[in-house]
Amino acid sequence: MITTINKPEQKLLTFEQFIKQLPDEEGRYELVNGEIMRTLATRRHEDLADFIIRQFDKEVERAKLNYRVSGRIVIRTENKEGKERGRNPDVTVIDKTIWEAHPTAYSALLDAPNLVVEVVSTNWEDDYVDKLEEYQLLGIPEYWIIDYEAIASRSYLGNPKQPTVFVYTLQEDKTYAMKSYQNESLIISPTFPELKLTPQQIWSI
Repeated sequence: MITTINKPEQKLLTFEQFIKQLPDEEGRYELVNGEIMRTLATRRHEDLADFIIRQFDKEVERAKLNYRVSGRIVIRTENKEGKERGRNPDVTVIDKTIWEAHPTAYSALLDAPNLVVEVVSTNWEDDYVDKLEEYQLLGIPEYWIIDYEAIASRSYLGNPKQPTVFVYTLQEDKTYAMKSYQNESLIISPTFPELKLTPQQIWSI
């Protein structure tokens, strides 16, 4: 569920203003077209995001990788028209050295993290179109879309539609190449090259 929480008389916000005015109430908040948008995920959605965070954290510890994994980081993006956005991915992976360089800063990023994950909700086009464009323009090296309910159109999911994990990786020409994974296929991640995870493991939690 998505709701706008700006007051009617309030001017369009910049990313800096958005970060300073983030509400304390439960939910995720994003900046879209100068307005603060509140999203409330289902419990299933949250469970899947938390599972991915745990898997990434385990891999960071096992392989001694220099990453910070979180579901609370807000990222400054822009769309192709240059309009400022603030996105709060379900999962963000960032170089730990970059994260720790500014310990007193807000948990907001102006630069590209290593990887972001979005678990698809009813507003699926946000993940497949808008955020895909913004994350590509920002130069995020890896972007996962987890469509656990096969909500998107058949042009993405095939016919019949099946739950799918899409992994987009940034190429030398600064555009994304996509691979899709279903059932027991091992998900290939440049950020976590030794990760052992399949879509079926995600759906089965």
